[in-house]
Amino acid sequence: MIDLPYSLVIEATEEPDFFGFFSPELEGFSGIGHSVEDCLYQAKWGMQEHVELLRQQQLPVPNPNPDPVVTIRNENKETALAQAPELTGQA
Repeated sequence: MIDLPYSLVIEATEEPDFFGFFSPELEGFSGIGHSVEDCLYQAKWGMQEHVELLRQQQLPVPNPNPDPVVTIRNENKETALAQAPELTGQA
């Protein structure tokens, strides 16, 4: 069983040992890992830390998802470029 409080999206990149991840339910939460397993491990602890930081800053914390979903997919290149405008010369 995968023990995560929120859903997680893991995206494979062109680099075989580089994956990005984020939670569509936990705003501002993202990270990188060297494997799918590494992403799952980092996400489990990272989500807890992220929620604690939100609470410390008195920001809203979404309720945990009772049935979180883990999605593994190829990187969405349009999203990646939108997040890194310096790669397109639009900075």
